[in-house]
Amino acid sequence: MAIPAVDRAKRPISPLAGPYGHPFHPILATIPIGAWVASLVFDIATKVNSAGSTAFVNASYWLIAVGVVGAVLAAVFGLMDLLTIPRSTKALRIGLTHMAINLTVVGIFIGDFFWRHAAATGASVAAKVQTGQLVLSAVAIGLLLISGFLGGKLAYRYGVRVADEATQAEGFGGV
Repeated sequence: MAIPAVDRAKRPISPLAGPYGHPFHPILATIPIGAWVASLVFDIATKVNSAGSTAFVNASYWLIAVGVVGAVLAAVFGLMDLLTIPRSTKALRIGLTHMAINLTVVGIFIGDFFWRHAAATGASVAAKVQTGQLVLSAVAIGLLLISGFLGGKLAYRYGVRVADEATQAEGFGGV
């Protein structure tokens, strides 16, 4: 008997993707999200503060780098989860869109990182982030919100890499 498509999407393609019912991709995705949101907050802080802050500019620069590295790591595990989704399904289309948006976000932040690197002249770092860099980060965070919504839809609506209901019911039994 063939395994139903929805059940195949719940199982890890490899133990490396995380155990059944507990994939690694969602927890790893918090690294770039946190780093990039903090980077945007620091960018805004340099604009709001009349004196600016080279410490915030430097922190934002390095947080963008941390986010890119974290995103690449999360993407490896996300790809393993994507490969569990059967072809020609709505869930796969959403997964591919989620991936494409995330790759776009990573590309934007890579560009932003190199723009900031080029803007820093020698040892002197600006006390304020450039407006274009802040806007670029804000656009990327907006896209990240859309992608996160799609990722949530994959997990919470379609149950991709989520334990089946029988396994979930264990948590609601008496102690």
